[in-house]
Amino acid sequence: MEIQKPYLLFLADAHDRLAAKVATGIRYWHPEYCVGQLRMAGCQVDCELPDLDIDAAAAKGAKTLVVGVANRGGVISESWVALLQQALERGMDLAAGLHNRLSDVPVLKETARRLGRSLFDVRHTSAVLPVGSGRKRSGKRLLPVGTDCSCGKMYTALAIEKALLARGQKATFRATGQTGILVSGAGISIDAVVADFIAGAVEVLAPDNEPDHWDVIEGQGSLFHPSFAGVTTGLIHGAQPDALVLCHEPTRTTMRGVDYPLPDLADCMALNLKIAQLTNPLARFVGISINSAHLSEPKALEYMADLERQFGLPVADPFRQGVDRIIDNL
Repeated sequence: MEIQKPYLLFLADAHDRLAAKVATGIRYWHPEYCVGQLRMAGCQVDCELPDLDIDAAAAKGAKTLVVGVANRGGVISESWVALLQQALERGMDLAAGLHNRLSDVPVLKETARRLGRSLFDVRHTSAVLPVGSGRKRSGKRLLPVGTDCSCGKMYTALAIEKALLARGQKATFRATGQTGILVSGAGISIDAVVADFIAGAVEVLAPDNEPDHWDVIEGQGSLFHPSFAGVTTGLIHGAQPDALVLCHEPTRTTMRGVDYPLPDLADCMALNLKIAQLTNPLARFVGISINSAHLSEPKALEYMADLERQFGLPVADPFRQGVDRIIDNL
């Protein structure tokens, strides 16, 4: 799916920044995509963009209203519908990454049909996808993999793409989750793809390319997470990565949502490499990305230095330090 830019970010009545993580992610990585924000009464989040109503946003050229919140249950609140309908009537498409579909709201579906507007339910895809073939593709591919879900794979991928482009290299971030799609404007939400077609979907997402072009593919889940290992396996096979980056959050004691311990880093790297080498025998790790948000800076630096000595790879927190040393090794 290709979402038209620029965006009006709809923050609705979000009560904290985590509830508005989609909007804050778009604002952080691509402020140039955003004409402003629309906040309802009671909203506690500010993306530091101009506050605009629907008419003002349309006048500034907004092409898509993006629902930038992820509320409990992923529902489209009845209190939002009138504003969403107004955006359609003022010439905007709608995009959301919620479990509820925009297209399942009758008045939005009918208004979009009547006016020729598009509804982008980015968690769901209507594309006809192939079964993965494992055929060798031209171009280069990098895939972050994790010891757990929600440990920094998307952030790492976006940071690597940005740094490669800053060096004048050819690179494209390939989104595989709803937030990544809304940040970048395109992609396939892998967790909504029927299992047989996960690898094929990634082959479509990151097809043949120029020999010196890097597709930086957003990672998902973990091979060690009992809920999501199946998604991760298909993603790795379809990505056919030349380079892997291990992502890890060192203060967790169990995986998110389950009572399973985090894997040993060496075991995690070995299994990811074994899985990756099915479709690319030359796959290898080029770095380790640490989410050290819950460590003091001295503790974080000490921890990362220990990992460098252990694994002989550059180790960095993309937020604290950037990813230049990982790219040097790449």
